[in-house]
Amino acid sequence: MEVRHELVIPNNDLPFRMFIFEGREGNYKVTKHWHHSVEIFLVQEWKIDFYINSSHLSLERQDFVLVNSNEVHSIECPDPNITIVLQIPAEAFEEYMGEECYVNFEKKDETQNKRLTQLVVSLFSIYKEQEYGYSLKVKSLFYELLYLLVTEFKSQTMDKEVLRQKRQLDKLSKVTQYMRGNYDQDLKLDQVAGRFGFSPTYLSRIFQKYAQVNYRTYLIDLRVKYAVRELIGTSCEIGEIAMKHGFPDSRAFSKAFKKRYGCLPSEYRKYLDAGR
Repeated sequence: MEVRHELVIPNNDLPFRMFIFEGREGNYKVTKHWHHSVEIFLVQEWKIDFYINSSHLSLERQDFVLVNSNEVHSIECPDPNITIVLQIPAEAFEEYMGEECYVNFEKKDETQNKRLTQLVVSLFSIYKEQEYGYSLKVKSLFYELLYLLVTEFKSQTMDKEVLRQKRQLDKLSKVTQYMRGNYDQDLKLDQVAGRFGFSPTYLSRIFQKYAQVNYRTYLIDLRVKYAVRELIGTSCEIGEIAMKHGFPDSRAFSKAFKKRYGCLPSEYRKYLDAGR
């Protein structure tokens, strides 16, 4: 199963990224990944299954989850859903936490949780409409949300092993960002390790220990992820998609795809077409 580093790019000139979760049609998976940002998932309709480290959370209507910086997580959406996603780059907290802002946030009591939910919904509603002067109101609500997070939702303690994992995933992030930009090439372990001054053994070990996946599996899952986007969004032949995204042929792509989605790429495309 893939564990990848995700680069969070803010919306336009705003200090955050906000969108409706891409798995809204159901039968969708986001494999294990992490990012340096803090992330809030707020379910508006139906439900999604969320996995953080070894914990499983079933989020239903008006439930939310706080995903901390460099926290490995994955998502499964067997059914349709409407979920607001807010991604806050870690830099937004540096003024208050310092450059190494290894801070954890957690859900609190019902009153504070409800206040956070209301802020996220209001933020999304105004951002979506984009009426005249909206960016001023959006930024105002966003900084109110930051204030709420740092004053009411911050954890008081952090386990030493959790802190160690966050630092190691920071180190891995540079590697995985490079891999995401070159996943369609023949990326040998020793080549990538050498580029970042690591031995192949060391890079393999920190992938396995901290990202919970081996290097080869990570690379294949990365290729599947980008191939799936094209499978969904275009009418290109499956063989063409396979070659474009680093697979030697359609058979290799189909094998990797079925392992992760439980069906062939052609079957998955038919399922999506039938639901449109």
